[in-house]
Amino acid sequence: MFIILLVVTFLIALVVSFIVMRLFTPSIDGILKRIIAEEISNAWLRYMKFAIFVVGISSGVRIWELEKYITPPRIDEEKILALTAERWTLEVYRTIIDTLQGLAWLLLVFFIFALLAYVIIRIFESRKTDKSASE
Repeated sequence: MFIILLVVTFLIALVVSFIVMRLFTPSIDGILKRIIAEEISNAWLRYMKFAIFVVGISSGVRIWELEKYITPPRIDEEKILALTAERWTLEVYRTIIDTLQGLAWLLLVFFIFALLAYVIIRIFESRKTDKSASE
């Protein structure tokens, strides 16, 4: 039963990550093309897609949390938690929420750095325009 839970949480995290990746790819692509050259922006876009999958799956599949179904809570206890229907529901819900939470943090950090890069580029462009106008 534990293996099935592990596979199910992996697949759920994979599907949620795929949906988020598809939703945010146009935005990420547009930002990257504005900030960096198009030749390298494609590579960065591919990396961001990979990062979305890695962060989403690693956030959604919490191995340390799933261990409670195969190991007793304390050394002196023999009882292992049973995988009931309620626990399955809770684990599926946790997988979805934790995957989305991990991806939200990843995208927040990306968009903060992208905003900073955009502001720096705008400052340099305005300085370049000011120099051209004064000549």
